[in-house]
Amino acid sequence: MPKAPRIAVTDVTLRDGMHAIRHQFSVDDVRAIAAALDDVGVSHIEVSHGDGLGGSTIQYGFAKENEDDLIRAAREVVRRARLTALLLPGIGIIEDMKRVQKLGVETIRIATHCTEADISEQHMREAKKLGLEVVGFLMMAHMLAPEDLAHQARLMASYGADVVYVVDSAGAMLPEDAYARVKALREALPDTVEVGFHAHHNLGLSIANSFAAVDAGATRIDASLKGLGAGAGNTPLEVFAAAAAKRGLETGLDLYKAMDAAEDVLRPRVPRLVEIDRASLTLGYAGVYSSFLLHAYRAAEQFGVDARDILVELGKKKVVGGQEDMILDVALALKKQKEAAAAR
Repeated sequence: MPKAPRIAVTDVTLRDGMHAIRHQFSVDDVRAIAAALDDVGVSHIEVSHGDGLGGSTIQYGFAKENEDDLIRAAREVVRRARLTALLLPGIGIIEDMKRVQKLGVETIRIATHCTEADISEQHMREAKKLGLEVVGFLMMAHMLAPEDLAHQARLMASYGADVVYVVDSAGAMLPEDAYARVKALREALPDTVEVGFHAHHNLGLSIANSFAAVDAGATRIDASLKGLGAGAGNTPLEVFAAAAAKRGLETGLDLYKAMDAAEDVLRPRVPRLVEIDRASLTLGYAGVYSSFLLHAYRAAEQFGVDARDILVELGKKKVVGGQEDMILDVALALKKQKEAAAAR
């Protein structure tokens, strides 16, 4: 029986986890958490605003401290892992990437909606010139059929991506969904390009989906301490470490150190942990991104309808980021349906 491949784990506590605390980690927080993660044995540690480089704005929420200072703090203590940052074209720009490369970032993850890989081309080509490891991030991947997602992945590979991720941004996938999409990418990409998987826990399936991804050929898995992240959070690093060890997967993670980092280093620094509440569960069930949640609740109050119905309807319409204006349209339509039903 062939030996199972080593699984490289990228920790996203200091990026995706920023969403859960309104981007308020301090320089001291970053220094302590990054040092603990490096000791755990993760392969990559991602540090940036929750929405990536340049995300600290009035639109996406201001970070507590300067982006460069946070990256410098991590660089001071990270010895083994590759320091990583996320960039969303349109939020971050190439100059941001050049700047953080000088600060010691070694890997750049360039994220697009799953149908828009083509907007990553100039960023990926420039990243390769800078000598960065380049990772493509296909967000909201549940919205695209496996063969179509594979086409987008091939585009990223042609631009120079060393790794392409299937990203379950809404936590909407079942294990069979994760398996099919990762398998499609693995079959479509050359052996020199790795496949990764980024899960969210909205349906309580982040570990199961990550294992399904590994079974389909993924060799990169994302996780975070205590599952800290948007919505119901990400794959919990310490839980994944334990489950992977029981499954016989080689990850390089020290289980006890992962437990200690979660309980002793992260937990005292966050006001509340993420959980699967009715809001995040509805996001996963409906398959819509967490940024719609607040708008949906406001529209629900304005029109006297259930926010969950709004989110489910948005999922049926396959709305994506930038289409928040449709929330009001959906809420108004639901109100009219409710009034018509009451009049009958």
